Amino acid sequence: MAGTGVFEEIIEGQVFKYYTDGEWKKSASGKSVAIINPTTRTTQYKVQACTQEEVNKVIDSSKIAQKQWAKTPLWKRAELLHKAAAILKEHKAPIAECLVKEIAKPAKDSVTEVVRSGDLISYCAEEGVRILGEGKFLVSDSFPGNERTKYCLTSKIPLGVVLAIPPFNYPVNLAVSKIGPALIAGNSLVLKPPTQGAVACLHMVQCFHLAGFPKGLISCVTGKGSEIGDFLTMHPGVNCISFTGGDTGIAISKKAGMVPLQMELGGKDACIVLEDADLDLVAANIIKGGFSYSGQRCTAVKVVLVMESVADLLVEKVNAKVAKLKVGPPEEDCDITPVVSESSANFIEGLAKDAKTKGATFCQEYKRDGNLIWPLLIDNVRPDMRIAWEEPFGPIVPVIRINSIEEGIHHCNASNFGLQGCVFTKDINKAILISDAMETGTVQINSAPARGPDHFPFQGLKDSGIGSQGITNSINMMTKIKSTVINLPTPSYTMG
Repeated sequence: MAGTGVFEEIIEGQVFKYYTDGEWKKSASGKSVAIINPTTRTTQYKVQACTQEEVNKVIDSSKIAQKQWAKTPLWKRAELLHKAAAILKEHKAPIAECLVKEIAKPAKDSVTEVVRSGDLISYCAEEGVRILGEGKFLVSDSFPGNERTKYCLTSKIPLGVVLAIPPFNYPVNLAVSKIGPALIAGNSLVLKPPTQGAVACLHMVQCFHLAGFPKGLISCVTGKGSEIGDFLTMHPGVNCISFTGGDTGIAISKKAGMVPLQMELGGKDACIVLEDADLDLVAANIIKGGFSYSGQRCTAVKVVLVMESVADLLVEKVNAKVAKLKVGPPEEDCDITPVVSESSANFIEGLAKDAKTKGATFCQEYKRDGNLIWPLLIDNVRPDMRIAWEEPFGPIVPVIRINSIEEGIHHCNASNFGLQGCVFTKDINKAILISDAMETGTVQINSAPARGPDHFPFQGLKDSGIGSQGITNSINMMTKIKSTVINLPTPSYTMG
């Protein structure tokens, strides 16, 4: 159970503590932030409302701890990460319980997220030893006009204090995707979890605490974004920001200054379907890609662009699968569970109503009960409808009928987003040409968009983000190059 056993020390009364200096503490504010269960729409948990002064102390502790951690041998850093991964997987049940109650993630998917996160940490430890254990050796006479009088040695060194801000939909997995690379690279880590998902993050941090990481190296501060959000992202002690979320990321990027940024800010992932596509495969991937976790995924299929000649048959096949989706509470492993908040549900409903008013075809009756929205396929969507462009983050998939490949590519590229896209066809030549033309960070051929496996590069273009994720890319991003040049009094040639 959450907050019991090895997790007893992270809670006092009804309020979970925050973590700093290797200790679980109560905020001096005396205030807390409520976490609403999306299913019951009542308060499930409470977390500390940390103050700006407490944030200052956390950053100071992080800076001190990082200096010593940078001197810790790579093998030792990796050893501690492996230990944390094992502890995390051992305690998957209580952490998964938090995900079910905080973000209404189906129970089986919640367990999968925790296990996947442990695997990510272990892979990160191994990859970090390989990447950071190598340097480069350059000689000066490879550049015109130079003798071999300079030897340059380069290595990767940590940035300092990394601020990690994961989103509500994968609060554990997208937290460790930032924590693992930061720590193996020699950085310290300050985690600001999302409100919905904060308690799962606190349990995850306790697993790192139990693994025996140095005091002050990892911190987790909770609270209202309006009070500590900007204060954290603009703090002069922060040396790198890794953020996953929505429009807030654009605001952060404008305020952060000369700080390396890694950001993934959502998408409007297009699914282009050609005449020769395997429509059964397409339908299965639209269901998986569009409706998994109620569509609350950055890489969800968010618009289907299908050739008119096969549109009727595809819609028929998708509708047959939609009818089989189980709708209900996450505890029962339903396919469609409540979306994260009432405001999210209201936004999704607004997109549906706009499409209905403008003449779109609802393939199912629109149905909502609180935060629970039944799956809906919307056919005959046109570009003048909001759902054609806006990201619903819910179980609604729009279908736009197209008459040419160029029309599909144009719609995809006209979006301000550019995270992922997919194309379904049996013609690999067409698939590659379309992939090259799509302005997205990744294109999946004959499969729905997906972030994983976690070591694959993951990046967005345009408003979908800055930088690239994936274990190797994140480690490289959270380090900088340090060069040492040896100047020789006379040219030197090996065996010359």
